[in-house]
Amino acid sequence: MARRSLLFTPGDRPEMMRTALESGADAVIFDLEDAVSPDGKTAAREAVGDLLADAADAESEVCVRVESGRAAEDLDAVLGPNARLDTLVLPKVAAAEDVEAVAALLTNRDSAAGVFALIESARGVLSAHEIAAHDRTEALIFGAEDLAADLGASRSREGTEVLYARQRVVLAAAAYDRDAIDTVFTEFGDSEGLRTETARARRLGYDGKLAIHPDQIEPIHDAFRPDPEEIEWAERVLAAEREAKGGVFEADGEMIDAPLLSRAERILELASAE
Repeated sequence: MARRSLLFTPGDRPEMMRTALESGADAVIFDLEDAVSPDGKTAAREAVGDLLADAADAESEVCVRVESGRAAEDLDAVLGPNARLDTLVLPKVAAAEDVEAVAALLTNRDSAAGVFALIESARGVLSAHEIAAHDRTEALIFGAEDLAADLGASRSREGTEVLYARQRVVLAAAAYDRDAIDTVFTEFGDSEGLRTETARARRLGYDGKLAIHPDQIEPIHDAFRPDPEEIEWAERVLAAEREAKGGVFEADGEMIDAPLLSRAERILELASAE
């Protein structure tokens, strides 16, 4: 499953949520946390519940970000009998116990939804490997803005103040074969800047990036789309692998082992994503 783009949509904006499901994003996150005011929480829960009940045919992965500390109430409100919830997005994850607690809530409600763990604090970064190791965790999401606030750091265009954390999160995700999703690019009118930032995330090993506006989806997909030379190399590698029938083999004068074979498979997976 490709998770190149994950589009946040406020849970109290029904029309915007319906539009998001038709945006072409790989995943849509209906937000019951930061995007919703306390006064609008009840209406947002009702709106998200209605959307989940009507999302059976959605092509995007359907996700809900619950509010930290109120996940049980959020789930009770949105999980009706016909609700489709593919993934729960859990904010402010600081330890594996946070995932365990929400996994128990999902199990008790007969939901098979996976968990995307938002790593956005110093404690979360230091515990990233334990969080990734939990069976219910499907992806780690790096949250640079909240992390910088937690650190007392000033955000910069280059992101050097969060680079170590960004690398640690993707390393933990890779160690347990989880997806790694990069932080938001807040300047949603700067498409070229978004492409550059997303390409940097891809080079670090990230599988996808958060989006906060539908206009960000295509630049993100562009940045994750392999170039023709990469695709041709991957096709030659897989052709050589089929001919070799297992073991170490050669392609383009290079010995190919399991890591390079995995890279070739990932390139063709990205190339086939629409």
